[in-house]
Amino acid sequence: MYKPGGTIAEALNRIHKKQYVLPAIQREFVWKPQQIERLFDSLMQGYPFGTFLFWHVEPTTSGKFKFYDFVLNYHQRDAAHCPELAIQHNQAVTAVLDGQQRLTALNIGLRGSMAMKIPYKWWNSPEAFPRKTLCLNLLASTESNEDGARYDFRFLDDEQIQRIDDALWFKVPGVLGMQAGPEMLSWLTKHGLQGDMLNRAFDILHTLHNVVHNKPLINYYEEEAQDIERVLNIFIRLNSGGTVLSYSDLLLSVAVAQWKQLDARAEIHRLVDELNKIGTGFTLSQDFVLKAGLMLAGISSVGFKVENFTAENMALLEANWPDVRTALLRTVELAASFGMNGQTLRADSALLPIAYYLYHRKVPANYVTAGQFYHDRETIRQWLIRSLLKASGIWGSGLDTLLTALREAIKQSNSDIFPVITLMDVMRARGKSLRFDPVEIEDMLEITYGDKRIFPLLSLLFSFVDLRNQFHIDHIFPISRFSKGKLRQAGIPPEQQDELYKKANSLPNLQLLEGAANIEKQAALPAEWLRDRFRSEDGALNYQSIHELGQLPTDIHGFEAFYAVRRAALQDKLLKLLVDEEPPANPIGAGSSKAAVG
Repeated sequence: MYKPGGTIAEALNRIHKKQYVLPAIQREFVWKPQQIERLFDSLMQGYPFGTFLFWHVEPTTSGKFKFYDFVLNYHQRDAAHCPELAIQHNQAVTAVLDGQQRLTALNIGLRGSMAMKIPYKWWNSPEAFPRKTLCLNLLASTESNEDGARYDFRFLDDEQIQRIDDALWFKVPGVLGMQAGPEMLSWLTKHGLQGDMLNRAFDILHTLHNVVHNKPLINYYEEEAQDIERVLNIFIRLNSGGTVLSYSDLLLSVAVAQWKQLDARAEIHRLVDELNKIGTGFTLSQDFVLKAGLMLAGISSVGFKVENFTAENMALLEANWPDVRTALLRTVELAASFGMNGQTLRADSALLPIAYYLYHRKVPANYVTAGQFYHDRETIRQWLIRSLLKASGIWGSGLDTLLTALREAIKQSNSDIFPVITLMDVMRARGKSLRFDPVEIEDMLEITYGDKRIFPLLSLLFSFVDLRNQFHIDHIFPISRFSKGKLRQAGIPPEQQDELYKKANSLPNLQLLEGAANIEKQAALPAEWLRDRFRSEDGALNYQSIHELGQLPTDIHGFEAFYAVRRAALQDKLLKLLVDEEPPANPIGAGSSKAAVG
């Protein structure tokens, strides 16, 4: 039978006092702001809240386990993990086995904030993560919208609150310390409400207050056994039946319970954070690190399957963890030196064979920078780019079997160079050939801005660019010049405008440009920008030559001729690089023979 657990306000008070805690086997908070908004709307409408599963941990047992606090002020980059709690010696606690996401959503909505990355902002920019508080519009209609929502909950920052007209935004955390009745009425009248508008706003605010302070919405089942194996089994059975909890979460749960010397949760989360701070920032996940752990530690299958989560396998992963960690850091440093980041790396899994190679070879700390490894790095770079350029997606279906086969090929090669030819043969045998034909090259020339293949494609075409600096993908002829209004002003007939815009947004009109130069260039036409950027005509001509720009026209009317010339030049280069040639098989002087590529 379930037990009554009181009101939401009482549950949050227990979280605040560290009476409700999270066991180490729990995963991270994964809800998005929209899910929290939806939860609060459901509560306001009186929908069922669901029951919880709690684990009562006795004072004599609590000191044996690691526990975590609930997230309060979520920051997607800087504070996405549950804070670690001190060991709870001789203190009874209630560990939440089921209901973490709902309780954390309430904790954030009623006591904290969220800071999610704004699209198109750089990951390392402070302005990319504005802090937002859950707000309720007290003047919004309570009629159901097409999604069934009746209450206008939104995460907003202070600027947004001021900017949205015809709304009165109440910061939801304010309701926790607010008394019902006169205090609510006083708040509303201070904001100028009266008459019917005052009555409607009061009803909405009173409903929120009642949901938080008065309704006994928390109901729970309680597990009292003190055996971690039983609790782990309950947790896995509870969560493995659906798709709510990923298998990587289950793997982490098992690792946490079975690692003896290291704290698996802390180690894995710390590594994810370190990896994502390399270069201009990556967006690698716990899944990536755990998959890498299975692959690098030599566990027979790299799949996220329950039968792979044995105590023996977890012990193997823990024993090899220091070397796994080092290899992953080195791998991502290498990818960053290729100019890759979270916005340009099309498939994270493409890094895993590279990581296993670096792990198996035990490369030194200076591998990414030392001149003696240049040709090996270049072989890896070209192999990686080829795998990322395939439109069919090399790193999609059949991933686990492919990774296992590539690992075996690297292990069996016994080579001190990246065995690119062997790997390409293995991939071809599985229908994942890295060979390109002229039709694929034609398709690549039509790739448009925003496609994740653009960056590796440009880095292959213009390999002289030092990608260790921050580079932007730039429209040579600024895309702002191709709006219908601008084209109409330039005298371009309406029937040509859509086609011109399409061409302006595709590969032949794109280049890699250093961040500062791109900001400087802004909306200038290329001929004008080159004239201002280079003091000598020779400098401008050299830039035009190495970037395959041809003779640049001085106005938009010459764009189509420029486009045709550059498209042909890029096509010739791609045919030579991807159809006629192979990636370098080994460093200069290594002297091994080449096998057929397919």
